[in-house]
Amino acid sequence: MRRDLAQIIPRQLDAGIPLIIGSCGSAGTDAGVDYVADICGEILTEIGRTAKIAKIYSEIRATDLVDRLARGQVRPLPPSLPLTKEEIESCIRIVGLQGAEPMQKAIRDGAQIILCGRATDTAVLACVPLMKGLPTGASWHAAKIAECGSVCTERLRLGGVMITVTSAGFEVEPLHIDNRCTVASVSAHMLYENSDPFRLIEPGVILDASGAKYEQLDHRRVRVTGSFAETTSYTIKLEAARLAGYQTMSFVCIREPKVLERFDQWLSSLEEVCASWIRDNMNVSSQEYDIDFRPYGWNGLGGNWPPGSGVPFEVGLMVLVTAETSELSLQIARACNPALLHWSGDPSAPMPSFAFPYSPAETPRGPVYEFAMNHVVTVDDPLDLFRMEYTEGGQ
Repeated sequence: MRRDLAQIIPRQLDAGIPLIIGSCGSAGTDAGVDYVADICGEILTEIGRTAKIAKIYSEIRATDLVDRLARGQVRPLPPSLPLTKEEIESCIRIVGLQGAEPMQKAIRDGAQIILCGRATDTAVLACVPLMKGLPTGASWHAAKIAECGSVCTERLRLGGVMITVTSAGFEVEPLHIDNRCTVASVSAHMLYENSDPFRLIEPGVILDASGAKYEQLDHRRVRVTGSFAETTSYTIKLEAARLAGYQTMSFVCIREPKVLERFDQWLSSLEEVCASWIRDNMNVSSQEYDIDFRPYGWNGLGGNWPPGSGVPFEVGLMVLVTAETSELSLQIARACNPALLHWSGDPSAPMPSFAFPYSPAETPRGPVYEFAMNHVVTVDDPLDLFRMEYTEGGQ
């Protein structure tokens, strides 16, 4: 971040162009905003410049969200279930995704560097065209296409893109002279992180690209016309994290042919024997912990092993133990150690030896968290949930 900002800040100040950064620190927490603001301040001091910095915070207090839940303003997005007061209060962080309006206010207030908490990627790019009174459909569609820079080009790692929004639509072209945009590369980006290639839901608006026309202007540029957007009730997407427990990881490498020939059965028996050892030797119930066996090389990423694909040469088995405390997680992982090293799957069979690639075999990972919200909250004012602070950076 420091490397990129050190290149951007002096140039945007010289050009008089506001710099807008969304979802600071990736998660868009208050700490992420402050962290990036500190970096910007250091860079400004180093280059002997000052700039008005807007910090737009996205974190939401659980008590505030509970109040809105009670007023019927919070609803789930499929396939999530309705939230409860207890679920909200269990979250350690809750953020709302900013739309374009908080950024627009910061620009109107004269901010030169605008640092947002959690925000939609498209809002960062759509806010200025919308401020200029350009068509809503073209503004949001252009922002969606350009949200990942050169991902809408043929050479994905070769620089960014320039979008030009007009009253008739928008044009997109790559910044690198050796790159090009095509109708296929541009239109395909409507499928990126989007289940419907023709509709995009943003705060207060739905983009409808079903009537969009993509035109190849030359070998590098594409023009898009015919996008439409409809206004809806203003909702803010909610994201949150809650503590899932404390985790310990073990990893074992398996090359034993007889085990690999019947790996599904062996893995099932391993799960059973580990559960019985934990129950009998540690007096710990299955409700107090979770073990996740991930056999990389054999369905480690989900799905079924393709029929007729043969026996793998080796499998790496990752074992993740999650429990209420770090100590319990570590002790459970240690209890599984003998089975991970020598379990044959058949008590009467000769004992094999597998390999731990590192020592100690158990690695505590500390606290782990889980995604806790896939909901929206309805607001009367787009600025309702967000807090703004202005500082003078570089002084």
